Amino acid sequence: MELLDRRTEVITTVGKLADIQLINGGGTGSLHIVSQDHQLTELSAGSGLYGPGLFDHYRDFTPTPAAYFVSPVVRKPSPRHGVVYSGGYIASGPPSWSRQPLPWIPKGLKLLGAEGAGEVQTPLRGPAAAALQIGDQVWFRHAKAGELCERFDRLYLVQGERLVGEVPTYRGEGQNFG
Repeated sequence: MELLDRRTEVITTVGKLADIQLINGGGTGSLHIVSQDHQLTELSAGSGLYGPGLFDHYRDFTPTPAAYFVSPVVRKPSPRHGVVYSGGYIASGPPSWSRQPLPWIPKGLKLLGAEGAGEVQTPLRGPAAAALQIGDQVWFRHAKAGELCERFDRLYLVQGERLVGEVPTYRGEGQNFG
């Protein structure tokens, strides 16, 4: 309620100085709250459309994972480990394990606590690591969606098991925002 009152005050004050065409509110984590504010003309879902791992622990929002990156197994240093190429796409924000990509498919893989995801290689362990072979694909969910668009030129659109299209990211369109 406090936020609604403060926003009303800001809109009223700014509205005396300029014609307000657009009033944006929220982001993925607050859509359930700001969607009730009828003063807003636009809501932003952002990363939540992809369902990245950072949202897995939200209490009021449960995304459906919809974006992944895939990396091949390049080494098998022991029967209990597999190493994939690259994968160190660390999300922005305070450095922590919550910013690491999550091994997703096959189920039962985990990052090593002493190393995590790396720019050259990403070692994995867990029950599924025993079955990994050189060349196998490991699917990861990113912690936040923006880093995917920073690292890759295009996103492939998949429906079921079919590739149905591809779209350029802003990087793929020759843009760079930082």
